[in-house]
Amino acid sequence: MKHVHAFTDDALGEHDAVGIADAISAGQISAAEAVEAAIARIDAVNPHLNAIAFDDRERARKRAVDNDFPLGSFIGVPSIIKNNTDFAGLPTRHGSAAVPARPADANEAFTNQFLASGVNVVGASTMPAFGLTSTTEFVDREPTRNPWDTDYSSGGSSGGSAALVASGALPIAHANDGGGSIRIPAAICGLVGLKPSRGRVESSKETRDAPIDLVSNGIVSRSVRDTARFLADTQGFKPAPGMPPVGIVEGPGTKRLKIALITEPLTGSLLDRDTQRCVAEAAELVESLGHRTEMVPLPVDRDYVRDFIDYWSLLALALDRFGKRVVDKGFDRSQVDSFTRGLSRSALRHFYRLPGAVRGLKKSTATIRGLHDTFDVILTPTVVHATPQIGYLDPAIEFDEAMDRLTKFIAFTPANNTAGTPAISLPLGQTESGMPVGIHFAADLGQERTLLELAFELEAARPFARIQDA
Repeated sequence: MKHVHAFTDDALGEHDAVGIADAISAGQISAAEAVEAAIARIDAVNPHLNAIAFDDRERARKRAVDNDFPLGSFIGVPSIIKNNTDFAGLPTRHGSAAVPARPADANEAFTNQFLASGVNVVGASTMPAFGLTSTTEFVDREPTRNPWDTDYSSGGSSGGSAALVASGALPIAHANDGGGSIRIPAAICGLVGLKPSRGRVESSKETRDAPIDLVSNGIVSRSVRDTARFLADTQGFKPAPGMPPVGIVEGPGTKRLKIALITEPLTGSLLDRDTQRCVAEAAELVESLGHRTEMVPLPVDRDYVRDFIDYWSLLALALDRFGKRVVDKGFDRSQVDSFTRGLSRSALRHFYRLPGAVRGLKKSTATIRGLHDTFDVILTPTVVHATPQIGYLDPAIEFDEAMDRLTKFIAFTPANNTAGTPAISLPLGQTESGMPVGIHFAADLGQERTLLELAFELEAARPFARIQDA
């Protein structure tokens, strides 16, 4: 089966998370009916998608019957947590056989912020080993597949979450992003994916003490209002210190924006024809709405690519050599996958460059944020070319080839992770064959409201393609 979705005439219907929460609040459906519908949908699609890392349906059923939820926007709405984030009672295996299947003793900080929205977690979603690549493929098990066409990748590293939401099995799902891992799977699965500003939400425990914390937590969703409501809930639970409040964004803003258009990847690779067409159409759309665009180059040079890879490799080195300390005392280094080992070896080879890489990335923050002295928003493609087929980014292929392909694919998204700035991918385009194409919008630190208001406006002007209509 190549095209997979779970939409049907059940308790979830075609509602987004806000719609399901409203139906539960109004007594039209119960939380128990919602979770049973989600479980049935997961059972229908997961044999084709392989998006579930751990099933936790029985605890979710009990929660629904007991109505045991915090008072958030999504009370009783079924969801899932990415399997690199501790959720008490479930193993946190980071997509790797090197990590033992030992249930977490407690929630980590972001988990509590996630649960404060009222979601009912039915399990953990798949991710590639340690989230170090942009496809949810493995060296030791079947890949997670894209519901729009199961011959294709669902992206990474939040590929399991994206596949479940895109297929209609769940309305929203936890995702996190260290180089594009919310935005890339959102782009190639036809979803909304917002990477918040660094410090906007609780950080991931593995990276919060790193020299540069690249990782931001969030969700993938099918509607802008779900993403906006979720971000508002995170701030209601714990406001971000020193950052402008977002509030509840419910529609377009009135300000007409000055938008920088960047279409040339730093890697020197070229956009494919579908991506080039879709980003041009997006630029025309924002112009038609009264915003102003201006073509500019990305304000960092090729050294940025090398610095990011060197720093990214350092994370793999820490996992490979110190996994017992930084991940789990039962960490089995003999089970580390070949791609992580390749990154670790690269870090050792270039260890002398790491201090310079950190300095270079910190310096680039001022350069990237400096664009916002002139522009409110930066518009780019989310990725350089259309969704790759399963196998193209396979972590088991020769390491140098895998890195070359990966670097050329994700050229636009990492800049926001190093600068800490917010960015959102919106499903505004499609390839000629009908696969989703994401368009990427970034703003200055703390300016998520600007992105969400623009996203509401674009969603209304060009409603997102629906998998059930394809």
